[in-house]
Amino acid sequence: MSQDRHGIAGAGNWIIDHLFICDRWPREETLSNILDEDRGTGGAPYNCLLDIARFGPPDGGKPIPLEAVGLTGDDADGEYIRNDCAAHHIDAAALRKIDQAPTSYTNVMVVQATGRRTFFHNRGANALFGPEHVPVETIRARLVHVGYLLLLDRMDEPDEEFGTVAARLLARFQEAGIETSIDAVSEDSDRFPKIVRPALKHTDYAILNELEAGRTTGHDLKPAGRPDPKAIRASAQDLLDLGVRRLVCIHMPEGGYVRTKDGQEVWQPSLQLPDGYIKGAAGAGDAFCAGMLYGIHERWDLDRSLRLAVSAAAKSLSRPGCTEACTNLADTLALADQFGYQKAVM
Repeated sequence: MSQDRHGIAGAGNWIIDHLFICDRWPREETLSNILDEDRGTGGAPYNCLLDIARFGPPDGGKPIPLEAVGLTGDDADGEYIRNDCAAHHIDAAALRKIDQAPTSYTNVMVVQATGRRTFFHNRGANALFGPEHVPVETIRARLVHVGYLLLLDRMDEPDEEFGTVAARLLARFQEAGIETSIDAVSEDSDRFPKIVRPALKHTDYAILNELEAGRTTGHDLKPAGRPDPKAIRASAQDLLDLGVRRLVCIHMPEGGYVRTKDGQEVWQPSLQLPDGYIKGAAGAGDAFCAGMLYGIHERWDLDRSLRLAVSAAAKSLSRPGCTEACTNLADTLALADQFGYQKAVM
């Protein structure tokens, strides 16, 4: 049973971001100069586990055990990920390497003057990640976070009984006494009902942004660009009615909303950040998710979990990479005292 387990596992996309700072965005067949380059983390499990590791132990206790589940190529990027896991005490025994495809990577081209980014993504090993690569029987975690749905080719395939392969895997986790959490990629498509809805029936915690929740349920959560409390509540309730067992969390730049199966609801505004603070938003959603997962694992109340989530997202915004800004719990939560919160919209 889950009460006999401890720790958080992350299963799904493991990605390396190769960032290139360029002097201009070129027309086709013309030249742009690369002025600087860096390497960063990508993918829900990688980003979330790294953020959780950097939060440190809860309330002076022991660190939360963390487990990596997925595929990389047998290459330098895969080795980088394993070394990074080791440095942050993340157990990578279930992070398998294969020689049929490279480690998934994204070339991120950033124009220095504007900060605008263009992405060239190779799905690589993530496209081959299937249920046979997940050792459910040896995972020791209490909670597994699976992401991103819609960006895992094998897991998004149809399943005659469960709807999708991912839904079948989530059911296996629950049968083993492991709590399940899901996230999706913010894809501009109509695939959400087909891919995400089957997974909800085998999900304990759905943590989605406003686009993902809206595309899954058919609601427009931000008409005219502003949060609609009625639509947010309706979308969260629909996700629960579609099968989520414990809680739904919907996050957006303005804050986060949680609705539980028993009808509790909490809205937490985001931090009021000063002009010039934001250097990049690539990792903010996963940082928010990491904060929620931390609180869920530690059985914190909803208010405390959401405060950590919005503070972690704010911290992430201070650097361009997905996880480079993340730090310990005390410093993360102190941001709220420093900046305060935005005006509540719900």
